[in-house]
Amino acid sequence: MIKKRIIPTLLLQNGKLVKTRNFKIPKYIGDPTNTVKIFNDLGVDELIIQDINIDLLKNENINFKTLQSLASECFMPLSYGGGIKSLKDAEKIFKIGFEKIIINTASFLDNSFLSRLIKNFGSQSIIHSIDVKKNLFRKYIIYTNSGKKKINVSLDQWLHKINEIEVGEVIITSIDREGTWSGFDLDLVSYVSEFMKMPVIANGGCGSKEHLKKIFNLTNASAAAVGSMFLYQKQNMGVLINYFDENEITEIFNEL
Repeated sequence: MIKKRIIPTLLLQNGKLVKTRNFKIPKYIGDPTNTVKIFNDLGVDELIIQDINIDLLKNENINFKTLQSLASECFMPLSYGGGIKSLKDAEKIFKIGFEKIIINTASFLDNSFLSRLIKNFGSQSIIHSIDVKKNLFRKYIIYTNSGKKKINVSLDQWLHKINEIEVGEVIITSIDREGTWSGFDLDLVSYVSEFMKMPVIANGGCGSKEHLKKIFNLTNASAAAVGSMFLYQKQNMGVLINYFDENEITEIFNEL
């Protein structure tokens, strides 16, 4: 049985830590390096870090200096996504100290990119990110470029393709739920986690321990990515970097 995981997720913009709602209106949180230090002290098992400011369509580059600073302060496994467009980018990120890379936009621009990454670095180090939101007909539509560009490939078609490529993990994000504290899109996560051969990380909407219990009890997701709940005191309140203590984690997983 795959161990269930709860993963704090940090968003970067211009080297600063921010939080969005529905992928829009980034709000300043603080210094990402200090935040990583706090999560270290809180005993977090792993972190996801994504840069939302890099536009591959404009050929913008990764801020390796910030990534180096984060990796030097972090003692848990790190995953990074944002602007990775070549094997050279990936190699540099791994050398800095990140264990996994997250690929979204580049996989749609270059259909062979994920396969080449897997061949060079192994599937266990590659996470494929899929961002979706519902259209007026309640159909899930894939978006790339931090939710700015709609992709004319159906979710079913793309999931079939990714199953064939066999990446290490898939992170599925509901843009409609992201940053809302309203709970995960259980229908979306349930469908994707049953469809895929590899572990699936649910992302978007977590606002309580009850939401985590539901995502693990009602879907086959292997992990839950959490942003707002670990960055704020409560919804619509000030910044307070936090995480669960051992008793709270035990409470969540004991009910599975």
